[in-house]
Amino acid sequence: MKYPVEFDDIRRLYDDEVQKSVAEILNQPQVPAILASVLGNDYSEYIINLLNKIDTIDSLQHEMIRVLVNTLENKTCKDVRLYGAENVDVNGGNLFISNHRDIILDSAFLNAHLLYKGFNTTQIAIGNNLLVFPWINLSVRLCKSFVVKRDGSIKEQLLISKHLSDYIRITRLEHKESIWIAQREGRAKNSDDRTAPAIIKMLSMSGSRDIAESVEALNITPVSINYEFDPCDYLKAMEFQLKRDNPDYKKSPQDDLMNMKTGLMGYKGRVSFMIGKPMRELQNMVGDTPRNEQAQLIATELDKQIHKGYLLFENNYVAADMLEGGCRFRDKYTDKDVEVFKAYLKSRVDLIDIPNKDCEFLSSKIVEMYANPAINQAALQ
Repeated sequence: MKYPVEFDDIRRLYDDEVQKSVAEILNQPQVPAILASVLGNDYSEYIINLLNKIDTIDSLQHEMIRVLVNTLENKTCKDVRLYGAENVDVNGGNLFISNHRDIILDSAFLNAHLLYKGFNTTQIAIGNNLLVFPWINLSVRLCKSFVVKRDGSIKEQLLISKHLSDYIRITRLEHKESIWIAQREGRAKNSDDRTAPAIIKMLSMSGSRDIAESVEALNITPVSINYEFDPCDYLKAMEFQLKRDNPDYKKSPQDDLMNMKTGLMGYKGRVSFMIGKPMRELQNMVGDTPRNEQAQLIATELDKQIHKGYLLFENNYVAADMLEGGCRFRDKYTDKDVEVFKAYLKSRVDLIDIPNKDCEFLSSKIVEMYANPAINQAALQ
């Protein structure tokens, strides 16, 4: 099923656009080199030959997941597991809303493991700030991504949000496809995962005036993501200091590319995805809450479900006790776990090379990243 032409600027690509787009991507000189660095020369040649024969989105996704994502998982992870598959709606689809750790792999791993369990993959929301080259734009849209525009004036942003909301509603309710979207613009660099009420407001713009009724129809389903080790943790800490020392500091497109590359190729240890139960009682939950407070209320409930779903690792508990200066979680880890985390922490700070490097500050920021999931989950008890 195709979309109305007004969505051509943001929609995923169609089967009849696959071969031309693949040819254009493979014609870029840097693409074979990137594939070789990820897969090795033999595998990269294999996938290039394979891509030249593919003519549907589904077959492309299956092969990319089978080769590229599976290779990345084997190279950079100890284990990746998906839980809560019973909450996937095989007939009507889900609007998966999750916390956000890695620019590319959050949605890639989710789609791979949905596919492994026999489900369809999702469409993926991706910000246009990451589409720094035309071939990246084509690549992600071939993988069922749609574009979230992040530029424009306040007036333009309202129109952009309505446009995006309409696209999501058509995808969910007419096409019956699942969608993945992060709970906020960008990643929570301190891992204190909080849903932006603006996301809820955007989703409601294409429905009825009642916010809860409008978003409930989309079948919002929380997803909790946790990486044992975040390859970008030292880059996030570095950004915290750069912003502290210069409030006007902004990341460049090259910084985004570095984050993407580091996230892809860095070691992640164990990775967990927990799909929660769809949020089907939103209208009852908001009750008589004034309309201007409903988005915040729904966002807060979504946060609780995401925090509840974290599958935590020993370093989360070690970091939480380090951050709080206590022993609240002492039964969750051993002395060896403390020793390993402290050595890891030092190794990450050692990677940072900036003027006026503040090791104590940088270390505290990395500790915070690993601590917050445990602290937020404990706050629910």
